[in-house]
Amino acid sequence: MNSITVLRSAADWRAKFRDQSSIVTVGNFDGVHLGHQQILRDVCSVARKNTQIAAVLTFYPHPTRVLRPAQAPPLLMTLEQRLEAIAQLGIEAAFVVPFNAELAAMSAEGFVHQYLADTMHARGVFVGANFRFGHKQGGDVSLLVELGKRWQFEVSIEPPVIQNGVVVSSTVIRKAVAEGKMEEAHALLGRPFALEGEIRTGTGQGRRLVVPTLNLATSQESLPAYGVYATEVTVEGERYKAATNVGLRPTFNGSGVTIESYLIGFSKDLTGGPMEVRFWRRLRGEQKFPNPEVLRQQVLDDIESAKVYFQEEQTRVR
Repeated sequence: MNSITVLRSAADWRAKFRDQSSIVTVGNFDGVHLGHQQILRDVCSVARKNTQIAAVLTFYPHPTRVLRPAQAPPLLMTLEQRLEAIAQLGIEAAFVVPFNAELAAMSAEGFVHQYLADTMHARGVFVGANFRFGHKQGGDVSLLVELGKRWQFEVSIEPPVIQNGVVVSSTVIRKAVAEGKMEEAHALLGRPFALEGEIRTGTGQGRRLVVPTLNLATSQESLPAYGVYATEVTVEGERYKAATNVGLRPTFNGSGVTIESYLIGFSKDLTGGPMEVRFWRRLRGEQKFPNPEVLRQQVLDDIESAKVYFQEEQTRVR
């Protein structure tokens, strides 16, 4: 992770930064998409000009997990991934506030007073036009501006980022990923959607009967629609073109979701270590085949399709 100070209580923030003033943005930042990136860069720009702390205030767990658990969305990123992506944009400090019943009951004014004014000594607060805060989301940007005058911080309201005619949001990206529309997700994220985790040893059926693959175990919640994708896989610090299957392995009567990748030009037998899969395009949906021999031929065809995709993409970029 890039250099970022992560603090999880008001006491820890005060101990670290004492009376230093900050420029802050508040939100969940799931996906750290193009809209998030714009606001984070603006925070960093203003903070640098005024030698203040470039900071985010975020929450864990996601508020809907506490308020409406049945409606909580599958998140695009883990907290650690969010913090790493935020750090890469230049943010110096993150205040991760535990979201619980006590915080949910706090008034909008109480939230601003306790966290932005008394703890973070905010002198600038960047939010989107639809920002809501406090008990039952009772506070809006108009109230935030009013409270900013009381506690001497300036509120900057960021316009939405529009990409290909679509307002960029975590909700829209989650939908694109769930539908396997990886190029759409890429456009809104500003990078390919990726899953990170550890290599997990599989049953060995694929290696014996089809082709050798690496299986990914991930704690990320948003998974692409079941099917086969042209991907790039990073292991041992090297990135390989690949064909990746996400699904239940119906030919083998699988019962759990697996993410398995055939890496082009890779021959090592790895049984552990970190792994990242970047999704570029869905090649086909999941299918059940009559036997492993038919599946093997289809997998070989999928690998060729992935090679063609990357060759065409390379030509297009040139």
